[in-house]
Amino acid sequence: MSTRRLLGRAGTARASADFPYALALLGAGAMFMEILDATIVATALPAIAADLGVRPLDATVIATSYLITLAVLIPLSGWVADRFGVRRVFLVAVAVFTLASAGCALAPDLTTLVAMRVLQAAGGAMMVPVGRLAVLRTVPRGELVRAIAYLTWPALVAPVVAPLIGGAIVTHASWRVIFAINLPIGLVGIIAAFCWCRPADSDTTRRRLDVLGVLCTTAAVGAAMFAAQELTADDPRWWVVALGALAGSILGVVALRRMRSAPHPLLNLDVLQVRSFATVVGFGTVYRIGISAVPFLLPLLFQLRFGWSAVAAGAMVTALFVGNVVIKPLTTPLMRRWGIRRVLVADLMASVVSFGALALLSATTSAVVIGTVLVISGALRSIGFSAYNTLAFADVGPAELSDANAVHAAVQELGAAFGVALAAVAISVFARLDVLPAGAYSAAFVLLGVLMAVCAVGAWRLPAAAGERALRTVPTAS
Repeated sequence: MSTRRLLGRAGTARASADFPYALALLGAGAMFMEILDATIVATALPAIAADLGVRPLDATVIATSYLITLAVLIPLSGWVADRFGVRRVFLVAVAVFTLASAGCALAPDLTTLVAMRVLQAAGGAMMVPVGRLAVLRTVPRGELVRAIAYLTWPALVAPVVAPLIGGAIVTHASWRVIFAINLPIGLVGIIAAFCWCRPADSDTTRRRLDVLGVLCTTAAVGAAMFAAQELTADDPRWWVVALGALAGSILGVVALRRMRSAPHPLLNLDVLQVRSFATVVGFGTVYRIGISAVPFLLPLLFQLRFGWSAVAAGAMVTALFVGNVVIKPLTTPLMRRWGIRRVLVADLMASVVSFGALALLSATTSAVVIGTVLVISGALRSIGFSAYNTLAFADVGPAELSDANAVHAAVQELGAAFGVALAAVAISVFARLDVLPAGAYSAAFVLLGVLMAVCAVGAWRLPAAAGERALRTVPTAS
């Protein structure tokens, strides 16, 4: 055996020995709990709406309020972690998330449920990004893609089990059990954090919080989402929509200018000078909007348009995420063989076709055909998701990692929130469109296909070697 091969294996062995498996599993577990909770609600929305006496589209606020809170508070995660320490923040976040889950399970009406969802998201906004940050700060550069893989798996596995679990719970028990299952998971997370997180952080700092930036960002997102929610009404108040859109736009510009000029901004946008990261923030967010709308649309399509039961709808939605998981072991080899740019372009162009296929589904379509389309769509979703997440941190230096993590997490959740909102608005706006096989749902899928085409253009403009440094450092066995 050659000396070079021996040295290569020794280097890989040392990197593997340095890899924080326990911490990575803890971060992945936190992400699993948060994503499971966010995903499982979609299947239960019709049942929740019926039990609380509201329309299914009115009940979408249960999902959007959660995602909005995540998007607004996640930018604070970096500052909070630096100020109070990763271990302390993570423990409190898991406790808040768990207690708020109990409040959701006991909520007597929609208003209380939404309030508890906001509190739950406040815990999740600290729990997931702070857990991710702990892992990213610990792993060597050569193990970055392995760490990203650990943190990506929950985003693929949790949605696989969520629709089926949600459908079964709604059919055989009560939607309240959906939130109650977080209690034992949260308890295990708290115990694990005590065991695996460092007792103290020597790198905590006391940088000032940009209060004005926080207020402007919160108000901008809130105004935009309020306008979107108004659009889902049977008779929208257009002056409210216009006022919300205008206020959101103005406040958004003010917030961005503040982040550029403040000495201690809420989000340090200097990291956007890294071209690959800027691409993920821009086109990757558009991609997130598109893929986040699908798990919201499918349960409603199957239950409200096709007349399926919650269990049948949940079982079919599972096919989407089965495609995610099946293709996942091949995503890194694909990127190493063809490069992130080529993989993204091919994946996004294929995604446009898959959304066209989704738009052609109808109540008379064979279940086998529907399942096949969803598996393929899920596989494409997994490839794009992994490629964008790898590209995000590939060229970011250690000094910029905390800022990049906060910006990336914020835009990911913001994209998810706007994805659900866009889906709800599309269903409402195209409600009377019956020309397409599934009416408004088909029109929504066509709209999402257009978003994928936009993302394909952005991927085409990437440098051919985009993200290559991270892919070169991936151990063969990973």
